[in-house]
Amino acid sequence: MNLVTGYGGLLQFCSAAFYGIGAYAYALLSVGNSTTLPGNLIFSTAVPFPLALAGSAAVGALAAFAIGMICLRFRGDSFVFATLGFQMIVYTLLYNWTALDGGAYGISAIPRPSIRGWKVETLADYSLLVLLVDALLLLVLFVLYRSPFGLSLKALRDNERAAESLGISAFGQQLTAFVIAGSFSAVAGALFASYMTYIDPTSFDLRESIFLLAILLLGGIGNIRGPIIGASIMVLLPELLRFMGLPDSSAPNIREIVYGLALIGLMFWRTKGLAGDYSL
Repeated sequence: MNLVTGYGGLLQFCSAAFYGIGAYAYALLSVGNSTTLPGNLIFSTAVPFPLALAGSAAVGALAAFAIGMICLRFRGDSFVFATLGFQMIVYTLLYNWTALDGGAYGISAIPRPSIRGWKVETLADYSLLVLLVDALLLLVLFVLYRSPFGLSLKALRDNERAAESLGISAFGQQLTAFVIAGSFSAVAGALFASYMTYIDPTSFDLRESIFLLAILLLGGIGNIRGPIIGASIMVLLPELLRFMGLPDSSAPNIREIVYGLALIGLMFWRTKGLAGDYSL
């Protein structure tokens, strides 16, 4: 999301859609025809974890390419609403396409990852797997941000007309960023599905896209530190509030109020995010 919004300057509300597409693609590939999905339309037999992960990334990239070809023809508010429409379409399809993905019932019994005899079952194993995947994707993003591609995205973000006058293709560069972002989001969805072993459409609705945007804006856009800092705070803060000893009847609401006030305060005193103006 930082690649598209932070570096490309395109505010979008469909990250959860690609996240969900990756999760469902992984689930369908790894489950195969089973008691959970006897009519699986993709593969009759389960696909190994590495291939299922790669397949989910490919499906996410294809979905991002398709929606990017449409949405990137719009600008400003029209682009925002176009991505919002795509988010709602994906959620509706996931919720109602029972023959493919189980609809509102979701997909259960998703197998745990297994890589060359290493079966990921414990929390420590899964943490290591996610850490390795995160490190790889962060390395790719770090290279992209410092490459001519990343610099051209920043130029388009700052002044699109001036960048195009220098020969930079706005549509081509932004579409490429959109495809990469869709692919990476799909990988995150695949890891989520493999960890939870059950998914349903409610995990990939508009609220999730807004949550991801809040992470980005809180941490800071246009640098690699921002999303990491924002994600750490947005995930850990609600968990820390659980230890306040609040009454069970009112605890969820009070936690949400404290959570919201903390976010407002952080955005008020750190308008450019906690990472500030660091370029990397």
